[in-house]
Amino acid sequence: MTAPAKALTSADDLVAAGLVPPGRREAIAGVAARYAVSITPAVAALIDAADPADPIARQFVPDPRELDADPVERPDPIGDGAFSPLPGLVHRHPDRVLLKLVNACPVYCRFCFRREMVGPGAGALAPEALEAALAYIAGHPAIWEVVFTGGDPFMVSARRAAEVVERLAAIAHVKVLRWHTRVPVVAPERVTAAFVAALKSPNQATWVVLHANHARELSPAARAACARLVDAGIPMLSQSVLLAGINDDPDGLAALMRALVETRIKPYYLHHADLAPGTAHHRTSLATGRALVRALRAGVSGLAQPTYVLDLPGGFGKVPVSPDYVAWLAEDGRHGEIDDAAGCRHAYPPDP
Repeated sequence: MTAPAKALTSADDLVAAGLVPPGRREAIAGVAARYAVSITPAVAALIDAADPADPIARQFVPDPRELDADPVERPDPIGDGAFSPLPGLVHRHPDRVLLKLVNACPVYCRFCFRREMVGPGAGALAPEALEAALAYIAGHPAIWEVVFTGGDPFMVSARRAAEVVERLAAIAHVKVLRWHTRVPVVAPERVTAAFVAALKSPNQATWVVLHANHARELSPAARAACARLVDAGIPMLSQSVLLAGINDDPDGLAALMRALVETRIKPYYLHHADLAPGTAHHRTSLATGRALVRALRAGVSGLAQPTYVLDLPGGFGKVPVSPDYVAWLAEDGRHGEIDDAAGCRHAYPPDP
């Protein structure tokens, strides 16, 4: 399809762009009234409107099933609220904090775990709230890393990003700044030379973590945006969400991880989809995820192996749920049986 000139933000926009049949307009409008909608021109250009199962469309085009809540789902599925000492700040682990500079995104993923909290009009962190957050970080010497999240922190201007980085650069115990974003994929034109320069701190290591879920998201424009970051000396990692009908097959998942490595991005996390309201149709089983990760280990380079994690509801943090290759260990801890990537079992150490 031809990319629209501006973001698609309503049911009428989606019908006009050919992404929603006219007969479904009212149903989609009902979803849009509840959860934010935005599809950038870059994303719209990736969608195959003739494919009803298109994996890009499934991530961004609203689905009436989003209004069907599962009893196990919750507005704050990973428990951020219980660990937010101040607006815009989450301090769950002693050595790092999340800093939410902005509560808006260029696109709104239909499976977002913060879908109850982000959207147009949610705005940026107020100046006084940012001051309080920076003072909190300065006053807690155990904080080694600041993770920018949101919303999408790449939605701030280069000037604002530079100001925040400058303030954090003055805090000696903060050693790492980590930016989590979808922008290089969904709005690559925002990754300008000025913005890249604004991310770099004279006193801290800067990392960027890209959210991508399908190999087609790594378009030439997205790869060029990532290259601007990497060529400037900013290392990149990836976060992906395991999603039914999008990347829950061995070939599709392998293609995504290979595309990331080709773009000089190290796969970091593969998230089991969170229990966000109205997202049951996106979630796979844990057994499916474990089987996929085992298949990935068997057939794809070690560079392309993410850690499969579950963010435990209630604020208990991320834990690996990848398959275990240790069948058993003897009491001495030095002898046992180990499964290889193909599932065959071997004694360790082997017989003389």
